[in-house]
Amino acid sequence: IAGLNAAGIEVDRRLLAELAVTDSAAFGAIVEQASAALAK
Repeated sequence: IAGLNAAGIEVDRRLLAELAVTDSAAFGAIVEQASAALAK
């Protein structure tokens, strides 16, 4: 969640869980952006 905030991505945990189950590509893209924001 901290990485999402750092990246300026506003999604709640429920939506993240739904994406992880239904659209793994979108979830993976969000994870990559959040990880990159934390690395800065």
